[in-house]
Amino acid sequence: MDTDVLIAGAGPTGMTLANELLTAGVSAVLVDKLPRRSSLSKAGGVQSRTLEALDQRGLLEPLLATGDHPVTTGHFAGIPLPFDSNRHHLPWRAVPQVVIEGFFEQHLAAHGLHARRDHELVGLAQDPDGVTAAFANGTAVRSRYLVAADGAHSTVRSLLRAAFPGQPGTLTIVAADVRLGGDDPATSHTWGEDGHWAALFPLGTDPQGRPLRRLVLGGPGRSLPRETPVTEDEIRDGLSTVFGTRVHLLELRYARRITNASRQVGQYRHGRVFLAGDAAHVHLPLGAQGMNAGMQDAFNLGWKLAAAVHGWAPKDLLDTYHAERHPAGAAVLRNVRAQSLLMDWAGTRDPEVLAAREIFTAMAQLPDVQHHLADLMSGMTVRYPMPGTATHPLVGLPAPDLDLGPARVHELLRSGRGILLDPSDAFAGIAAPWSDRVDRAGRGADTAPMLVRPDGYVCWAGPGDPEPALAHWFGEPRRPVGS
Repeated sequence: MDTDVLIAGAGPTGMTLANELLTAGVSAVLVDKLPRRSSLSKAGGVQSRTLEALDQRGLLEPLLATGDHPVTTGHFAGIPLPFDSNRHHLPWRAVPQVVIEGFFEQHLAAHGLHARRDHELVGLAQDPDGVTAAFANGTAVRSRYLVAADGAHSTVRSLLRAAFPGQPGTLTIVAADVRLGGDDPATSHTWGEDGHWAALFPLGTDPQGRPLRRLVLGGPGRSLPRETPVTEDEIRDGLSTVFGTRVHLLELRYARRITNASRQVGQYRHGRVFLAGDAAHVHLPLGAQGMNAGMQDAFNLGWKLAAAVHGWAPKDLLDTYHAERHPAGAAVLRNVRAQSLLMDWAGTRDPEVLAAREIFTAMAQLPDVQHHLADLMSGMTVRYPMPGTATHPLVGLPAPDLDLGPARVHELLRSGRGILLDPSDAFAGIAAPWSDRVDRAGRGADTAPMLVRPDGYVCWAGPGDPEPALAHWFGEPRRPVGS
């Protein structure tokens, strides 16, 4: 074997997975067909659950130290959600994808892992022991497992002939990174009476400290073929149509056309090959949910691949990647489709759509509705099925970042191992056979006993016996319990 895991695609999903494997002591090779990292901003923000997962690996503070990444409001279907709608202690941050990729590239390089660029995958073959990947430059890599994080047009997915059902793109919109002059519209979606609309979001600042914005434009006549270049005149016309003379273009840094295609693979696992990120699910980029969902795919899959490589993975553990992440991805597609309808992307001004939006906008003024929508977008309410232990309200959800005195829960998770919180010091004997995989902590803390997986999700909570959950998620003990 050349490596334990080959990762195809050095975007946020692939680099997050590479770091998870690095944390777990598993060798990985990261390849990408591009000759250099993209300088395009792409996704514009990081949701609460992803921020928590980064904090669990000690990466959040260094990431936020890379620049001005303000806390900002989210939206649902263009309806702004107030700051206090997000009840989670790490609210949405405006961190562009390009910043995340640059940060991970430097972090991985500091630990000796460098992406192999100019590696275009052209073939793969798997057998009972591993996967062999062939590249256009004539090289090959043999690995135990391969993870496709190679984007919406995934070569791996095509080579697998994996079904990618869903809805094809029927229109395009313009997304651009700009500097603007004139009045400074707040983060907003603004509609004109003729159906034209614009959305603006903060993207931090350029190297000179000047504010950057993500501008999105749509409406009648604006859906052009995806390959049609976006011009400055098109941007100026869109701004003028929606804002009049109040706002004008100072600089166009980057622009592309985005389709409303919505697809998801039927299976995230194909033997020793796994699909993650845009290779597994694509949709309109609302709320940066695509990037966040991909990074969460990586956090979910990483520790499971490590368990398989280290030889202690329980039977069917790798299958839980699909069982947990496919429903999560499907939920994102559903909320994005609903938002697309309510936002009237095509600018049809259909009376039925406008009536539905008017009612929904009124409902969104209710605090309970705001909380529900913010929870939906944040990823914090994704609940994984945990067999036999679903009666406790925390089971299946992200563990709260409790302060246990010597350390917070997130700090304890930086080892990449599981954690058994044992406040009454009652489970020393039970936990000992899993001590190479699970750390015991929290003695004397004011918390219920709970078992937390390496990805930060609670898989058991007391009262009761944690032994069945330890065996279910962390495999056979090193020696029989009680021996």
